[in-house]
Amino acid sequence: MAATFNFELVTPERLLFSGQVEQVVVPGAEGDFAVLAGHSPFISTIRPGILEVTSPEGRQQLLVKKGVAEADPDRLTILAQSAVSVEDLRGDRLASELKAAEAQLAEAKDDHARMTAEGLIDLLKRIQLKA
Repeated sequence: MAATFNFELVTPERLLFSGQVEQVVVPGAEGDFAVLAGHSPFISTIRPGILEVTSPEGRQQLLVKKGVAEADPDRLTILAQSAVSVEDLRGDRLASELKAAEAQLAEAKDDHARMTAEGLIDLLKRIQLKA
């Protein structure tokens, strides 16, 4: 059995996850990174992407939009603008997320905002193909 550490995922609305996990793969602003028990302390910003949580009970994927991750050897805390289980992204919910991302792209004022919105649209379209 792999070593575990405490992971919390928090959005402005609520605490979405709190428990012991084996690994979390985070969509960092500079690229994806994995956090395991004993990880060196760090803080990173998060880009829109898929957060992969592996716990003793199984694996879960969540779509997160922007945020901050803070890790130390015993815990990982993610404060995300929003997060939703990929399993829940179907039908109307997925269409709504895609429409919001397209509006974000239309309103983008700089290259960074445009690239972020385009990345989110691409990700949502890939999820849509798998649905």
